[in-house]
Amino acid sequence: QIITMGGAVSAGEDNDELIDNLKEAQYIRSELVECAFRAIDRADYYLEEFRDSAYKDLAWRHGNIHLSAPCIYSEVMEALDLQPGLSFLNLGSGTGYLSTMVGLILGPFGVNHGIELHADVIDYAHQKLDCFIKTSDSFDRFEFCEPSFVMGNCLEIGPESRQYDRVYCGAGVQREHEDYMRNLLKVGGILVLPLEEKLTKITRTGYNTWETKKIIAVSFAPLVLPKHRENGKPRTVPLPAMFEVRSLQDLSRISIRTTLKKSVSGSWPLPRRVGFRGRSRAKQRREHRDSTLLTNRYVFMSRLIPGPLNDNHHPGTDDEEDDCRGVCEREEDEVEDEEDGRRKEGRVLLTEAPVNLLRERILSLPLPEPLKMYLLYYREK
Repeated sequence: QIITMGGAVSAGEDNDELIDNLKEAQYIRSELVECAFRAIDRADYYLEEFRDSAYKDLAWRHGNIHLSAPCIYSEVMEALDLQPGLSFLNLGSGTGYLSTMVGLILGPFGVNHGIELHADVIDYAHQKLDCFIKTSDSFDRFEFCEPSFVMGNCLEIGPESRQYDRVYCGAGVQREHEDYMRNLLKVGGILVLPLEEKLTKITRTGYNTWETKKIIAVSFAPLVLPKHRENGKPRTVPLPAMFEVRSLQDLSRISIRTTLKKSVSGSWPLPRRVGFRGRSRAKQRREHRDSTLLTNRYVFMSRLIPGPLNDNHHPGTDDEEDDCRGVCEREEDEVEDEEDGRRKEGRVLLTEAPVNLLRERILSLPLPEPLKMYLLYYREK
């Protein structure tokens, strides 16, 4: 359903190199958007036989499954000006790639809804979302707003539906449907859509006032118009509930995971590199960036996390805390010595998988296994 322009940046060898190229070309301009793009590998949303094309700046389509070009998605993410806690509606949510990136920014108290016309695409999106939650280490770096997808035509949203802070439409909008799209917004909200061959940002500045900005030229397939029903009654798409009362269990899980994240210092560890010469300029830039960030490693602050319980179910002693802290510091020293040795040998760094420290910390807690799995969102690996 999508025909988007692309090819604005050169192809990358992996997801990081693609993002490097988008940054260099100024399609990605904010750190928040960059983090979301790096957290999700674009190739994971391709069918296996087409993964080799994932890092080209081109749209991809197979049957009803489609992805816009990376330069389009990055312009959309920047224009939406996303913030934690906002409500988002994705019209033509497709594979869920964009909705998942948006969810990383909205956080656990945002709203993340998508409407998709094709049932097979919704099934595909649910598979990809489930795979991301269960297997991606990036999942633990963010407080996630999980998207909800419903099937239907986005031009059949009931007039009683609530309005959203942010709305994106992934199909070409005819001029006669512009007002319909505008009315999906709250005052102060932002709508991004392809309108008359231009990706357009519309901000609702008041109840009857709007501000419009053209971003870049695009070519999208037009919206599919609703089919008339035989009885003449209009069909309506039932959107998910805008707000729901969170259970105490759910709120506790969010609070515990947040506390565990804050109890460690430094940035999330990026992949370490060892290996060959003859790199491209993009690779050299990324290696320099990664090696700089690697100096800020996790150090467990054991005073902020309860120590393991002893046989009498009393908290660990100060000596136990000191032992734990000593082990962590020794591990840090060993890693730094290892990297110093590699630098002295003149070798350049290649990718190694980082340790998921939040996951390891949760698994080491003195808790029943079902509770550990609950804190991990039932992730399996």
